[in-house]
Amino acid sequence: MQRKLTTARTTSQNLFLFPCLPSRSLCNGRQVFLFLFLFSVSAFSQEIKQTIRGKVVDQESKAGMFTVTLRLYKDSTLITGATTDAEGNYRLADIPLGKYTLKANLVGYQPVVVGGIIVNSAKEVILNMEMEESAVKMNEVVITGGAQQGEVRNEMATVSARTFSVEESNRYAGSRGDPARMASNFAGVQGADDSRNDIVVRGNSPLGVLWRLEGVDIPNPNHFAIAGTTGGPVSMLNNKMLENSDFFTGAFPAEYGNGIAGVFDLRMRNGNNEEHEVTAQLGFLGTEVTAEGPISKSSGASYLATYRYSTLALFSSAHINIGTDAIPHYQDGSFKLNFPLKHGGDLSFFGLGGASNIDILVSKYTSPAQDLYGSNNEDQLFGSSTGVVGMAYSKSLSTTSFFKVTLAGSQAASYANQSVVFRGANFHLDSLVPNLGYQFTDQKYSFNFFLNKKFSNKLSLKAGMYNDLYRTITNDSAYNFNTYQWQNRWDNTSTYFLFQPYAQLKYKLNEQFVFTGGLHAQYLTLNGSKALEPRLGAKYQINKKQSLALGMGLHSQMLPTYVYFYHQQDAAGNYVRDANGNYYMHNLNVGFIHSEHVVLSYDNYISAGLHIKMETYYEHLYDVPIEKKSSSFSLMNQGAGFTRFFPDTLVNKGTGDNYGVELTVEKFFSKSFFFMLTGSLFNSTYTGSDGVVRNTDFNGNYAVNLLVGKEFKIGEKQVISLGMKVTAAGGHRFTPIDTAGSRRAVDVVYIDTEKNTLQLKDYFRLDAKINYKLNTTRFTHEIGLDLVNVTNNKNVLAQTYNRDGTDRATNPIVNTYQLGFLPIFYYKIDF
Repeated sequence: MQRKLTTARTTSQNLFLFPCLPSRSLCNGRQVFLFLFLFSVSAFSQEIKQTIRGKVVDQESKAGMFTVTLRLYKDSTLITGATTDAEGNYRLADIPLGKYTLKANLVGYQPVVVGGIIVNSAKEVILNMEMEESAVKMNEVVITGGAQQGEVRNEMATVSARTFSVEESNRYAGSRGDPARMASNFAGVQGADDSRNDIVVRGNSPLGVLWRLEGVDIPNPNHFAIAGTTGGPVSMLNNKMLENSDFFTGAFPAEYGNGIAGVFDLRMRNGNNEEHEVTAQLGFLGTEVTAEGPISKSSGASYLATYRYSTLALFSSAHINIGTDAIPHYQDGSFKLNFPLKHGGDLSFFGLGGASNIDILVSKYTSPAQDLYGSNNEDQLFGSSTGVVGMAYSKSLSTTSFFKVTLAGSQAASYANQSVVFRGANFHLDSLVPNLGYQFTDQKYSFNFFLNKKFSNKLSLKAGMYNDLYRTITNDSAYNFNTYQWQNRWDNTSTYFLFQPYAQLKYKLNEQFVFTGGLHAQYLTLNGSKALEPRLGAKYQINKKQSLALGMGLHSQMLPTYVYFYHQQDAAGNYVRDANGNYYMHNLNVGFIHSEHVVLSYDNYISAGLHIKMETYYEHLYDVPIEKKSSSFSLMNQGAGFTRFFPDTLVNKGTGDNYGVELTVEKFFSKSFFFMLTGSLFNSTYTGSDGVVRNTDFNGNYAVNLLVGKEFKIGEKQVISLGMKVTAAGGHRFTPIDTAGSRRAVDVVYIDTEKNTLQLKDYFRLDAKINYKLNTTRFTHEIGLDLVNVTNNKNVLAQTYNRDGTDRATNPIVNTYQLGFLPIFYYKIDF
């Protein structure tokens, strides 16, 4: 395929005319060697150049901006510049390979700075930008602030917000190209389990995380997803499909609802509308291909699509022994089709989907073993799938207003069949007893819209509504070892709506003071739950480097859908039916969880490449679902791992408190070097129905991350990148196990009155990353190796009961551990 590259040969073409006599059929070995050597010298001496292009639009109206001045810098050296045309398009041609910073300026608008732009040989760089109008009209450009590196794209956010890029997810050691694992490096965020990407935000349960894609709230976008969770072992999101996106850790703007902990607001990029480009990758986490290009060059329509399949499953199909019979099978794909329309309109179609399954048959084992996804005493057949497809239409109605409407449908499903393995002496298989089977499906149809209106250079409004129609199907039966009977725990199909209207204003008093405010409302037709949530924010720009900000608001969230339909048990453990013979669902009327957020933030851009940020926060949770009977249970402790939860009758009477202080010191990638140091001191407590104030499961009290990266250029076309990440954190809280009760139940039983009175040892992990990149005229090759837990530190994940401990003199309580040393490789080629 053709590439628009400029090359300048510095070696004479005469070097290729090395004489071979026509009468000879072959040149001798010395001649061949010299020919190949000179050919390679010539190939590597070509000066390869590439194009940077894109579009600049007004932040509120999305209208293209004319005469914006763009300047491209390499470190502090000006390389070239350009000006946007009448539609806001710009082009910077003949750019040598390397890393750059692009600055955009226009009179009356705040300047925009985009750093860390990597120019490779095989792909054009398409970079779109949004500019915010200044509160004070100026006759000349005076840089007093503007968008800095790392600042969030959402103009209504004042605190606890961070933009992240594809380059960051590739650059950070241990992130594996996963947005969730990358976000765990940020202050106030940590992972719950090495083998999964669930994230704990400021001590909150991972259940409180909201995933949004292309303006649509989506189901859990991870493989092997348990119903009600927001994470998993492998992400379906391919970072090659994403453009710069936003991540929030508290006091969200009013457009975000049904989440109380964190928000991922992900955006897909458009494909290249001028050139066809392909990326192929082989790696431990998957074998994939990504393609993009123009559908119509005249209209600017484009396509972007990717597909990935489990590499381990491919190896297994090829009869390559990978050391386990429990092979994770998964595949996923995503796409975006974009069609620019006349008069400022735009129509796009997008989709994301994936399916996964694994069969863990420990009954076939001849010696004890532990699989990544299961325990060592149960046969488990598990699978899950997620799919999202939608269309979006947007249009700039004028130079001051912008409208967008989105239609989408999604489905998330999971199933499991499970049998208990009983063994005798010498690990001999005694019996295999089926004990569980379930299938949960959530279908959702969404109709969302919003309007941006800029009344003046000081006042703007965003208002809209999210409308979701849910259809939840639940089926579940479990075997009771005490009564020797199967019991039906779920058997229901329900349809209901969740409505979320919102409106938010932004007012710039002057260039120093900015105020935001809004209202978000939620109404759930399933049980009549409703909430009205005010949101407020303020930012004061002390000078061009320093700022103070305040954010506060009320946030609400519904329960994981399957919890509403759990059947009620009587004192004998039987599931209760009403007069009509229908099962009685005792959690059907449980209302929203509510959380009040207050955040104070200080930012200091010490220099163009060095940033310090401090935040302190307080969150008060109330109406938290807890059990009606006296117990330590709280929804605040759920949502991490591969297990569901089965509470007794729930009531909205629980409370919780999270508070802490966070520090980020970050040197953005410049002069071939970056680092980021984040630290958090926090406390996270809750109160159950027994009235006791306890630590939450996730209350480790502190977390520290240090990331460092360095690039080494070998000539103009080869780069070696080294990275390192060090993580230290307080251990999660845990509960002593009732050994005698566990023996009777043939399952783990905890001492409820001593909930979270113990703490696991502190967590420590060292990750490393090495990449080699080679640019040639038509291809960019990249080889990478992620080394997870380089020191093979034995971090304890939990304590559990070992059913195989038939010898009563043996302690049946065992530790389960986080991931040990794990090398993850990949090879990628762009062309």
